[in-house]
Amino acid sequence: MSLDRILNAESVAVVGASRVETKRGFQAIRTLLDEKFEGKIYAVNPREKRVLGFPCYAKVSDIEDPVDLALITTPAATITAVLEDCGQKGVAGAVIIAGGFRELGEEGQRLEEDLIRAAHEHGVRVIGPNTSGIMNLKTKLNLVGLHDAPPGDIALVSQSGNMALSLITEARLKSRKGFAYYVGVGNESDVRFHEYLEFFRDDPDTKAVLMYVEGMRDGRRFLQEAYKTTLHKPIILLKGGRSATGQRSAGSHTGALAGISEVARSAFQRAGIIVVEKSDALFPVAETLASLPPLKNNQVAILADGGGHATIAADILSDQGLTIPELHHKTQARLKEILPFTATLRNPVDVAGGTDADPSLFAECARIILKDHNVGGLMMVGLFGGYGIRFAESLSWKEEDAAHQLGKLVDKRQKPIVVHSLFSSAKPHALDLLRYYQIPVYDSLDVACTCVGALAERGRYLKEYHAKVNFVFKWHAKAKPEGRRIIHDAREQGHRFLLEPEAKRLFGLHGAPVTADALATTADEAVKIAHKLGGEVALKIVSPDILHKSDAGGVRLNLLTKGEVHQAFGEIMDNARRYNTGADIRGVMVTAMAEPGFEVIIGTKIDDQFGPVIMFGLGGVMVEILKDVSFRVLPISPRSARHMMEDIRSAPILNGARGRPPYDKNALQRLLLLCSEIVEAYPEIEEMDLNPVIAYENGVRIVDARIILREEVHSEAAGSRAEA
Repeated sequence: MSLDRILNAESVAVVGASRVETKRGFQAIRTLLDEKFEGKIYAVNPREKRVLGFPCYAKVSDIEDPVDLALITTPAATITAVLEDCGQKGVAGAVIIAGGFRELGEEGQRLEEDLIRAAHEHGVRVIGPNTSGIMNLKTKLNLVGLHDAPPGDIALVSQSGNMALSLITEARLKSRKGFAYYVGVGNESDVRFHEYLEFFRDDPDTKAVLMYVEGMRDGRRFLQEAYKTTLHKPIILLKGGRSATGQRSAGSHTGALAGISEVARSAFQRAGIIVVEKSDALFPVAETLASLPPLKNNQVAILADGGGHATIAADILSDQGLTIPELHHKTQARLKEILPFTATLRNPVDVAGGTDADPSLFAECARIILKDHNVGGLMMVGLFGGYGIRFAESLSWKEEDAAHQLGKLVDKRQKPIVVHSLFSSAKPHALDLLRYYQIPVYDSLDVACTCVGALAERGRYLKEYHAKVNFVFKWHAKAKPEGRRIIHDAREQGHRFLLEPEAKRLFGLHGAPVTADALATTADEAVKIAHKLGGEVALKIVSPDILHKSDAGGVRLNLLTKGEVHQAFGEIMDNARRYNTGADIRGVMVTAMAEPGFEVIIGTKIDDQFGPVIMFGLGGVMVEILKDVSFRVLPISPRSARHMMEDIRSAPILNGARGRPPYDKNALQRLLLLCSEIVEAYPEIEEMDLNPVIAYENGVRIVDARIILREEVHSEAAGSRAEA
């Protein structure tokens, strides 16, 4: 069902209406009246006759007229029956305020499951439970109780009522921007994050979506809908629960799993979402992206009336990956004509006192700079807006004139201007005029630079949109019949993982560069295999009951002579039997020792929120210590595979360091894409671990491989297979 009847409800039943002023059932009706809600209001309470002038109905189904939405303010134990009654009436949705569900543990989770089951059976969509409510500021539908929320064109979706309160308060006090909608997601038990994106993507009054997220029930669907949305409208998101403590807090607060921070960040960015790290930049970034065109060429000019702020701004923007280009010589010549000889003209431009007597020169400088083809946007830093306060009141009208001109420049050039002003808190009229023209103004230089960085990130994403992946799997598309048999046989034997020979055989079927090896069941057989392979060999135990071979003493390396191989075989078998007396030991794998190279790890796992993800990083014995890895949600594109290699701290080694030639990144890229293909081909795979993979100047080699199987196949994959 569309969310239109819920978020644009024309009639609301307040279940639990009360005459007690401190109760939500009273406050909700009072707020709807105060805000002059444009629809109809119904009070529901079998123990009351009238509330605030409205007659009380015993239950929702007693109401004669149609009802779009129910606000349920009664305790958790009563809600299932209320939802059943709402379903009989044909109510589209219910906003459930009460807590006491999934966020409190197993008993609360069972209660929540009963609630949602009743809602689904009776065709009622649920927002919450444990929600602060919803608002539609266009129709004055206010089921939150927060007054004076500024109307505007930003949709706010939050898992925290206090975060929403702080954002709305910030907008009211510091901006001309406001909100079209607010949704308190609560436990996300029924209506999910991705469904809100579907609604706001098509809403003509929404220009940007601002989100505070702790955890998601269906992260992959969210990514798919975000991918469709960000081409048309920006999404700005702050992810809570990134630390171990934050994750525990998120679980107790919303009953949601917070997931891996690195996975979430890379996933959101690939979907075109602007991820904000600090809460004080969340609304400013949303305001900026909802107001200005994106930075189209990643190059920004800085116009300042002091060197210090200009230098700091240049440092921050450079750290964010923006370019501070030198201005064209013709641009510098034009600036030289209007600024004193002490001015710095290359970029950053420092007016060096040239605006002290006439701050309207800022507008002329901006006009000249924005005509430069090297410049995609402009950041003004310093005192603008405060000349009339600091120097002479008569300068205020010149600042106001400059503000009018700057506002028209953005529209004319379609290049953004962001302003940092030391006098923002004084609220001079010139700065208010800038905001009128949709030019954001901030008193924090760091926040202003973050907003410019977001404009650049938005511009880069739109420019490269064709290269993105839509996060949709084509399950089984490239599966091999023999590969399916390998997995089927392992399951038939009751195994949750593939033995190393089986895993390598599966990879080999798809053309992966695995080492040459064979299985030996006796010491003499191991000696024969080693002789056939030639050179040094490695021996590794093969047992479905011993997953970590090194821990069991089941690995020997750099064996050359017959005696070494014979002795190592016996030691490995003895160690394995001592490690697990009941282990099913299949034998010992004999493998040719790989030539030294650069050791990396490639792995995949099932993330709780986003499904299959892939990891790449520094491998070998150092992986657990240094944790130099990068993540992406699968499937990946060639571009994403390349970015994974560039993201790790050890990337300079891959490129060649201290005179060494570069390693074969093309071969690593192909292997990453092959791993993506294998996960897509065999949805039975839960985890994959290739460690180490050795990279050379030419080619790569998989030395060790491990695959863990899911207990059961994901329903989406199973459904796809059934359809096929």
